[in-house]
Amino acid sequence: MSEEQQPKTENEKTQLTQPLKKGLEKGIHGGKKAIGIGIKISNFITNIPFIAHLIRTAERFTDRMGNQFGAAITYFSFLSLIPVLMLSFACAGFILASNPDLLAKLITGVANSIDDPTLASTVQQSIDTAVRQRTTVGLTGLAIALYSGVNWVGNLRQAILAQSRPVWERNKEEQEKIYFRYFRDFLALIGLLFALIFTITLTSVAGSAQRMIVHTLGLDGIEWLTPVWTTIGLTISITANYLLFLWILWILPRHQPKRISLIKGTLIAAIGFEILKSVMTWMLPKIASSPSGAAFGSVIGLMAFFYFFARLTLFCAAWIATDGPNMRKEQLSETQSTS
Repeated sequence: MSEEQQPKTENEKTQLTQPLKKGLEKGIHGGKKAIGIGIKISNFITNIPFIAHLIRTAERFTDRMGNQFGAAITYFSFLSLIPVLMLSFACAGFILASNPDLLAKLITGVANSIDDPTLASTVQQSIDTAVRQRTTVGLTGLAIALYSGVNWVGNLRQAILAQSRPVWERNKEEQEKIYFRYFRDFLALIGLLFALIFTITLTSVAGSAQRMIVHTLGLDGIEWLTPVWTTIGLTISITANYLLFLWILWILPRHQPKRISLIKGTLIAAIGFEILKSVMTWMLPKIASSPSGAAFGSVIGLMAFFYFFARLTLFCAAWIATDGPNMRKEQLSETQSTS
């Protein structure tokens, strides 16, 4: 009887396992089909020109140490503020020395606004030192500001060239004497300062002129025109940003990319910088409102601003370098060098 039951048991096992095998095979087939569809969708998305360009930019930015260069630029930017502050204190000292009434009002205001007498005395002594030693502080701050500014420009230029040049390593013909390099970086610093002053002046004058015209024509009370004025203001600000980044991405690195690539990359940088300014304007008051932010909010805000500014600049440099015309130019130069 047990021998008769043995085949029945095996048949029953076979009948039970066959649906499981079929279900497993069906699941594996469905999984392969889903993976195939996912790969096709992924290939379709990555072959979209804009997405493909964005991927190339991100890879170049990462491979050429964009994050590390951004952190280095942030460090040198923040470090360069110290001599600028010294120079500002010296200028304030000259102004206060020639205006005794203003100096007395400032000291009185400081004494009245600070409850701690020790802290108030320290601040008053600092003001008095800035007034008495204004010449020494001013000359020292000016010398250090020039030196740190020239080095900052040189570091920024090298970081942009790391993203822009076809080969990351410096070519032998790019080596130049140190005094000639410092002189060129000094001229670049002066040009950058003029470009910055020009863009700030353009934004301020255009904004003031817009408000004056709107107020003169009596259009400031019309609510439906508010988006129009906002759009005009943003356009003016982005135009000023564009001129600034055109200098940074074109004149400063002394690199000649394709014109269409430069126009697109600079426009992206200008719009991104306007977004960065808006975000920082919104976040800084919130940071300063916290107890820790009251002490370190300005430092954190400045470091964050410099860091994101550096990353934006280098990412847009990588964007310009990986644009279609520039990629073809790089491939052609690599072909010629190998042949």
